[in-house]
Amino acid sequence: MKKRMISLLTVVLLVGLLAACGSDKATTNGMKLVEEGKFTFAASGEFKPFSSTDGDGVMTGFDIEVAEAVAKELGLEPNQKKFKFASIVEGVKTGRFDAAVASHTVNEDRLKHVNFSIPYYYSGPQIFVRADSDIKTLEDLEGKEVAVSKGSTYAKQASEKTDNVVQYDSDVTALEALSNGRHDAVITDFITGKEAIGAGFKIEGRELLGRSEQAIAIAKENEELLKKINEALETLRENGTLKKISEKYFGEDITADPNS
Repeated sequence: MKKRMISLLTVVLLVGLLAACGSDKATTNGMKLVEEGKFTFAASGEFKPFSSTDGDGVMTGFDIEVAEAVAKELGLEPNQKKFKFASIVEGVKTGRFDAAVASHTVNEDRLKHVNFSIPYYYSGPQIFVRADSDIKTLEDLEGKEVAVSKGSTYAKQASEKTDNVVQYDSDVTALEALSNGRHDAVITDFITGKEAIGAGFKIEGRELLGRSEQAIAIAKENEELLKKINEALETLRENGTLKKISEKYFGEDITADPNS
């Protein structure tokens, strides 16, 4: 009996030691990380030009290059993870990812679950329709069929005017459906709509519905990582890296605060 109790105690102590070692390995310079030495970030890979996926499953785009630049400033290896946009915030909250660099708009609902960095770009929602549509403003969406991306802030805006809201896995597929004759309108980021028009989608923009701030999402308990990400973004803004990445993808600087 004594031998069994001693063996059981030994097992418990070993488990505790292993857990402690694992915890130490997941901490770098005070930052809690999914993998030691790596900045594990999530993006959808379905939001071109912010993030898209090539034939090998590798993501590229504006968000991805920002994340890689942040990782470099943190002294960490970038470790990208493709995940459905609607579930990314929950993945950050539960520790599946260190952060989300996925064009999340900062809002009160998301702030209940995660913290956000300072903005790394500024944008705003816009109504997109086909050229023959008589929809011009948000009020004109009353009773119309409006498509949005799952997990976006645009679904709430649309639902305030209509009960007929269709949700897609990405903004681009929603805009593509609109261009092909489905739905009455799409609400999405004006930059995404502009890029879709440039790619040949048969749509046009109507009313702008405000301005928004997009930022990196970090788990609430990971305050040191939040601090260091903010410092990294400040450096990248000051040395022109954010502007350079923006101009590469958009031909203009969307990272500058429009109010400054």
